[in-house]
Amino acid sequence: MASLRVEAEQEPLLGHSIRGSREWDIIETEEHYKSRWRSIRILYLTMFLSSVGFSIVIMSIWPYLQKIDQTADASFLGWVIASFSLGQMVASPIFGLWSNYRPRKEPLTVSIFISVAANCLYAYVQVPASHNKYYMLVARGLVGFGAGNVAVIRSYIAGATSLQERTSSMANTSACQALGFILGPVFQTCFALIGEKGVTWDTIKLQINMYTAPVLLGAFLGILNIILILTILREHHVDDSGRQCKNINFEEASTDEVQVPQGNIDQVAVVATNVLFFVILFIFALFETIVTPLTMDMYAWTREQAVLYDGIILAALGVEAVIIFMGIKLLSKKVGERAILLGGLIVVWVGFFILLPWGHQFPKIQWEDLHNNSIPNTTFGEIIITLWKIPREDHNEGPTGCPVEQAWCLYTPMIHLAQFLTSAVLIGIGYPSCNVMSYTLYSKILGPKPQGVYMGWLTASGSAARILGPIFISQVYAAWGPRWAFSLVCGMVLLTITLLGVVSRRLIAFSAFSVLWLVLPKGARNQIKGLILAKNGTIKALRRIISAANLNTSNV
Repeated sequence: MASLRVEAEQEPLLGHSIRGSREWDIIETEEHYKSRWRSIRILYLTMFLSSVGFSIVIMSIWPYLQKIDQTADASFLGWVIASFSLGQMVASPIFGLWSNYRPRKEPLTVSIFISVAANCLYAYVQVPASHNKYYMLVARGLVGFGAGNVAVIRSYIAGATSLQERTSSMANTSACQALGFILGPVFQTCFALIGEKGVTWDTIKLQINMYTAPVLLGAFLGILNIILILTILREHHVDDSGRQCKNINFEEASTDEVQVPQGNIDQVAVVATNVLFFVILFIFALFETIVTPLTMDMYAWTREQAVLYDGIILAALGVEAVIIFMGIKLLSKKVGERAILLGGLIVVWVGFFILLPWGHQFPKIQWEDLHNNSIPNTTFGEIIITLWKIPREDHNEGPTGCPVEQAWCLYTPMIHLAQFLTSAVLIGIGYPSCNVMSYTLYSKILGPKPQGVYMGWLTASGSAARILGPIFISQVYAAWGPRWAFSLVCGMVLLTITLLGVVSRRLIAFSAFSVLWLVLPKGARNQIKGLILAKNGTIKALRRIISAANLNTSNV
């Protein structure tokens, strides 16, 4: 068992264990192995599509919201985006509990069907005569509810992989999720060429334009995903060595399965990693949310320009993320996961620091109901009182620039395009690095224990981040502008770096020896270090650790 753990810790990140050894041939047949990995890869795809469902319209929600409902403001935008994660947070424990007692095909199929129906609702939110913004809110919330299957996916993969495979499988799952968040806007960018008007199917009152085409594509991909799950996915459950066990969905697990006591997991490390994961997703969620309003305010882009250009920017970040994932596979072998996580957080901090507005050039002001460039005879207090009450014009182009009802537009310097692009590149480097490393560390900390409950916690923390991130940035940005918003983000990242420094020693792969090492007195640890440095001292050191815990040393 100890040897298996050592091999698991040395396994390359994002790689797969190599079959062909005599041990593998004994514990698993070729047919079972292929079926198991087909099922796992189907769930990789499901995770990716779930993330795409969140990000595929992230660039167009704001202009679409303005188009369908003139009463919608930037504050409501935060609630629309956050509704996805609120739905996911509510649904995750429901689908997780369901999957404990029934075949996982059931919650997966139902959840994806809900997402398909919600995407179709989103395509029709412009049809009602009033309250359109609330229909959009409900549609995005239901898409998020369908995405609650993430907990089912993670628990399945944890139970369907051996200890050797688990780290790479969990890292691949994280990579698919991160790529979905980043590459979703690529689809949006492609459909931006259709334009706002698009084409209308009068028979079913469906308008296909740059806002509705992405969700219709999402609905189509969801139907294909359901077909793949029903035809290919099979229930598999293996123990730490890869031996097939009885499925826990129908009867008790095999008594041969290795059971790890709850107390052996470092709970401090678990909580700390959840906090780190929360902050990482919080930061990227708020960045995705604010990109479109920020560029429309700073560079006077029209709605169509914002959807196209911001989509191109995030598409480029997606390509950048793929390169980062490939580089991490090599870099993690040399410097370790904790160092990469720290480096990623530092890069993210630098990115947001660069985004702070400086200088004496101000953005173009969007004067409402005025035909000259004179400053209206009102005080800042009066402008704040009338915040969001001035309706926006309703035509294809619409007014451009920084709205005068946002008082900070009159005194906050603009963020130059080169400044914004540099920041986006740095955040595009730091986010995927932190995302994969936090998930990989979490998987290693949990070790061979079934990880369903813990993965549910991680899903909840990520969902909470995607709820609070958009709400936070939309409220702060609308009231005080980018200087305050990004300064607060920089402070948050600094606190996260401090937390990582404090708990870094505990973020290590689970093993009996590592757990015992944490509880040993400092003097005992120093003696063991001396033995390890001495010739042939490693075995003696391991025996000393086991002896300190009154364990049997006959197998060491």
